[in-house]
Amino acid sequence: MDDVVKSLSQRLSPAADKPVDRPTREEAEAAVRTLIRWTGDDPEREGLRETPKRVAKAFKELYAGYKDDPHEILNKIFKEVEGYDDLVLVRDIPFYSHCEHHMVPFHGVTHIAYYPTKGVVGLSKLARLVEIYARRLQTQETMTAQIASALEEALEPRGVAVMIEAEHMCMSMRGVQKAGAVTLTSQFTGVFKKDPAEQARFMTMVRHGKA
Repeated sequence: MDDVVKSLSQRLSPAADKPVDRPTREEAEAAVRTLIRWTGDDPEREGLRETPKRVAKAFKELYAGYKDDPHEILNKIFKEVEGYDDLVLVRDIPFYSHCEHHMVPFHGVTHIAYYPTKGVVGLSKLARLVEIYARRLQTQETMTAQIASALEEALEPRGVAVMIEAEHMCMSMRGVQKAGAVTLTSQFTGVFKKDPAEQARFMTMVRHGKA
């Protein structure tokens, strides 16, 4: 496994996967009521009375990635691929996540490529892997490294390439308020890291859909 991805995985992944002492739903709803009051509104007025319940329900969906194990998603490998060992690429996997710094959304697309050795995974599994990590409190940099690390560990490929392009609402709707600014992060392992030509091929296929 690539040393950089391995160190990133060890440093960044366990915190999100470690069990935490979760409050009750009632406690979560009470916290929402407190935040509503802090904004200056009345949580008991008609339009907000059911909001704490709705928020708690929404959080369960938005942060569903904490209950899923990425290793289980990638545990089935198809070995009968008639000797195929060239690049596998899935482009433009959409995602929505929430910044761990402000709990404000960021959204975009993920591109994933790898060179198989012992087999391939179902294409939908790559999209599911993105979904697991996106539905957690995240940074884009961490999410990029986590996806690459999970693929390295599960597939032992000749190389992995992950690129994420996203717009962050913490930049668009607050702070500097620069709507439309896109952040790009990438992580390369194996042949993608060692050979600039492989990085160029990946980038070309992502941008133009052809080698």
